[in-house]
Amino acid sequence: MPSTSSSSSHHHHRARLRARAAPLLVVVVFAVLVLTELLRTSTRRDLPPSASRFGSSSPANANHTVAQRKILLDPAFTPRLPRQSPLSLSLSQRNALPPRNVGRFPSLPDDHLKIVLYVHNRPRYLRLVVDSLSRVEGIGEALLIVSHDGYFPEMDKIVQGINFCQVKQIFAPYSPHLFPDAFPGVTPGDCQGKDNAAEKRCQGDPDQYGNHRSPRIVSLKHHWWWMMNTVWDGLEETRDFDGHVLFIEEDHYIFPNAYRNAQLLMDLKPKKCPQCYAINLAPSDVKAKGEGWESLVAEKMGNIGYAFNRTVWRKIHAKAKQFCAFDEYNWDITMWATVYPSFGAPVYSLRGPRRSAAHFGKCGLHQGQGSSNVCVDNGEAAVELEDIDKVPNIKADWPVRIIQRQEGYQAGFKGWGGWGDRRDRELCLSFAYMYHIKDPSSA
Repeated sequence: MPSTSSSSSHHHHRARLRARAAPLLVVVVFAVLVLTELLRTSTRRDLPPSASRFGSSSPANANHTVAQRKILLDPAFTPRLPRQSPLSLSLSQRNALPPRNVGRFPSLPDDHLKIVLYVHNRPRYLRLVVDSLSRVEGIGEALLIVSHDGYFPEMDKIVQGINFCQVKQIFAPYSPHLFPDAFPGVTPGDCQGKDNAAEKRCQGDPDQYGNHRSPRIVSLKHHWWWMMNTVWDGLEETRDFDGHVLFIEEDHYIFPNAYRNAQLLMDLKPKKCPQCYAINLAPSDVKAKGEGWESLVAEKMGNIGYAFNRTVWRKIHAKAKQFCAFDEYNWDITMWATVYPSFGAPVYSLRGPRRSAAHFGKCGLHQGQGSSNVCVDNGEAAVELEDIDKVPNIKADWPVRIIQRQEGYQAGFKGWGGWGDRRDRELCLSFAYMYHIKDPSSA
């Protein structure tokens, strides 16, 4: 039997050990908690936004995720949007409506395409493109977004009649066509043509050729830029979408194989042409039908049936100042002459050797609206379809032929003008900022 003194010494020894271990245990537990939180935060930060969003159904978390995706371009710039009219406000409310035909097409496949059709006021053209879309294989899998430059009842009615897929309409609420007596429309006191501002006592900044702004002309670039910013960063249906969005216009005839070919090209792009920024449904030369080769083609980005993803949009959006400052009223020429060259390498898009879309308009966007309708042959698109154009005709084992020579507008082209007024440039920049928040740390 141990002695009393020995037992007491042993007891005190254990007490001292416990006394020393207690603070150490607290430190260890605290370190584990800190490390766990750091790992959890790091994991959430490294996940793509879509992945972190699926971790919780909480609206607060979802809003936080969306906020994290907002980009700050210049903390010194404050967006200034025109005061909206009652018509403009009513159209903004329509922009928030959910897509139609959801009951008929209740679920869209994971690899579905979102298609944006941007239009002005050419009803005969619009009927043709809508009819061509109705014949596209797989169109019922798509979400079709129709972006209107202004409000025109007949155009609205045509889109309201679409029943072959989910369809959502958006209207540019700051379109010059909605403001007959104020900027961005015609403002009393504005200079016209080649007016001398000092002599006429009028307002406005002339372009590089001495011409003052024309609301009808500047609406081209304003609509495209507003639409891009709205589709990628403003709409509930698309602002968290990281896939490809396909863009077409009201004078593009879409072939029956366009949807399936687009899906094939999107799948092949990362493998066959990782340096390609986009896919295209047609050659960059709007008059070309394709080469008919047994190969894919990588060439300059075209403006007929082009599709790219959010990564490319972020690169474009980051060049907002260049886009908005360039004295050129065409969005596509602005892109070719300023934005694409600033990327530092040729901007290629991947397409098939045969076109899956065609430009059928004979006139520009704001022409051919008279009673003669001279811009459409007998009310029908003069596009001949062969059997091969009605089915997917792209092969996965084809090589890629790169057309390195970039024809057309290049870096250094000074622009056709029409975009010299500082008000248009500020409105353009405001569109780039309207869905983005300022970073509190930059204040």
